[in-house]
Amino acid sequence: MGLLGLLVGLGLLVVFAFRGWSVLLLAPFAALVAALFGGEPLLANLTQVFMASAAGFLAQFFPIFLLGAVFGKLMDDSGAVTAVAGFMAERLGERRVVLAVVLAGAMVTYGGVSLFVAFFVIAPMARSLFRAAAIPRRLIPAAIVLGTSTFTMSALPGTPSIQNAIPMPFFGTTPFAAPGLGILASLVMLATGLWWLRRAEAAARRAGEGYGEDTEDATERAAADEFVRERATTAREFDPAELKRGHRSGSPSPVASAIVPLIVVVAVNLTMSLVVLPRLDVSYLAEPRFGSTSLAAVAGVWSVSVALAAAILATIVLNWTRLPALRQTMDAGANASVLPALSVASLVGFGAVVAALPAFTVVRDWVLAIEGGPLVSLAVATNILAALTGSASGGLTIALDALGQTYVELATRTGIDLGLMHRVAVIGSGTLDILPHNGAVVSLLAICGLTHRDSYFDIVMVGIVTSLLALVVVIVLGGTLGSF
Repeated sequence: MGLLGLLVGLGLLVVFAFRGWSVLLLAPFAALVAALFGGEPLLANLTQVFMASAAGFLAQFFPIFLLGAVFGKLMDDSGAVTAVAGFMAERLGERRVVLAVVLAGAMVTYGGVSLFVAFFVIAPMARSLFRAAAIPRRLIPAAIVLGTSTFTMSALPGTPSIQNAIPMPFFGTTPFAAPGLGILASLVMLATGLWWLRRAEAAARRAGEGYGEDTEDATERAAADEFVRERATTAREFDPAELKRGHRSGSPSPVASAIVPLIVVVAVNLTMSLVVLPRLDVSYLAEPRFGSTSLAAVAGVWSVSVALAAAILATIVLNWTRLPALRQTMDAGANASVLPALSVASLVGFGAVVAALPAFTVVRDWVLAIEGGPLVSLAVATNILAALTGSASGGLTIALDALGQTYVELATRTGIDLGLMHRVAVIGSGTLDILPHNGAVVSLLAICGLTHRDSYFDIVMVGIVTSLLALVVVIVLGGTLGSF
């Protein structure tokens, strides 16, 4: 009955989340259903397991949600994201439109701008570029996904994404874990994704397919759609409802003022991770008032948080005259972080209740028994949980909460570098999360005025297939040569 309850609870969560129900309601309800089938005390599981785990996630990662959303909103309202997108389009020109869209998305998301801010700015730009080049608009979502939701989310060393931050407290790693393998994985994703998009574009031109008929006001309607909002806040770290608040600049900022904050994120993150924090005396962290923790458990979150804070300051200084409603902009950014953080924390609470059930040992033993070693079983676990929850961050946290310590012990016993574990876990979480019910997919299609029938196959090719190929490369090279 316990295993049946686990499956029923998970099924309820997946089905009703796909129908647009709030995860804030679904996650505790599904957790209690699983506990009920397992004959476990309901109230104790709600208050002592679900809430404790959800609160623990917020305690660890809310600074990244908060600072990332504020930074993204400042970059949006100052016109910086628009400036970066326009710069890439101008430099690459009409003949390389797809590459311009991909690189524009990659630049702003690797620089720390929230995914949905990038969606709402880059999609309108992509529509105008694709229309001028007579490229089918059905390829726009795939181009945006390749630039914003693949290698810059999971593979590039130092990416400030929440997915790259989650394994750090579990493995004691930094955002730059396994840098060589991360760069190789990024090249695999980018190269194969661009190859597919060029192939699709060429096939469309041979068939005489043009841009197609546009959908009026798709972006504006998506921003106001409550269904899109519910799906979006589970998948990523920015609440789209806050995009219309604040005061957006009517024209792009100077390119230098737009790019410098992105560089600040990467540079400060690298400096904090590899230079500053390792030289600090933080022995006080062992005291009970600081949670009796260690630098390894907090260094990654500290590095990303300081990098985002420095970028916020740089954005304000460089774009002071373009932010006349600074308080409103920052308030909107702060508010935009709350619902996504609570949604993912609720998924984590659900995972904690499930992992505490006696029946979960069957699932754990099955995962650990997968042939191919710890790297393969970890990749399978993060893939499956991200697919079921429709959230890379939620699935990754559930997997590591339940099995993280086990994988640390396996890595120690088998000589696997924890940085390699980190990179495999993050890339694994970013593959099958791009299934049809994923909030980012649903939201992006709505923003572009398209449907799954129009564009989902190309999204699968550039988002799932390329990431799976990169994951195989990392596991094979890492298992053969070790981490580098």
